[in-house]
Amino acid sequence: MKVEHILRTKESRVVAVRTSATVAEAVKLMKAENISALIVKDVCRTEGNTLAGVLSERDVVHALLERGGSLLSMPVSQLMTRQPVTCTPSDSVQQALQLMDKHHIRHLPVLEDGHLVGVVSARDFTRLHLQELEGTVASVAEPPPATTSYTH
Repeated sequence: MKVEHILRTKESRVVAVRTSATVAEAVKLMKAENISALIVKDVCRTEGNTLAGVLSERDVVHALLERGGSLLSMPVSQLMTRQPVTCTPSDSVQQALQLMDKHHIRHLPVLEDGHLVGVVSARDFTRLHLQELEGTVASVAEPPPATTSYTH
C-alpha cells in the first residue's frame, strides 16, 4: 500500500502557520485544531507557498524546558524543525513508517515534485491498522456459510 492511499482516505486540509507567527499563536492553533504538529510555510512572492519546516508539541516542550515561558513570544521560525524528513505519495506505507521510526517523528510531510500535498501521521497509520484488523476480525468472526446435506 502507498502513502497516496492514506492521503485519499483522510481530510485533505493541512493546518499550517507562517514562519513569522509566534510560538504562542502556533500553540493556540494546535489546541484549536486538536493536532500535535503544524506545517510551517514561508510565503515568498517569487516562490509562492513553500514548506519551511514543521513545529511539533515536542519541539515546544523541549524549548520550554530550555528557554522558559519567553519562548511563547518567539517566532516559529526560531523553533521549528527545518528541512524536515519527508516522503512522497508513491512511497510505501512501510517506507514511511520506517522513516518515522528512524527519525523518532510522528508527522511526515508528503511532497510531490517539491510541493506539499499532505501530511501523514502516526494517527493515520494507527487508523489504517485498525481498519485492517477490523476487516480481518470481521472475516474471521463471520460463521462459515451453512451447508445443508439431505440424505434419504
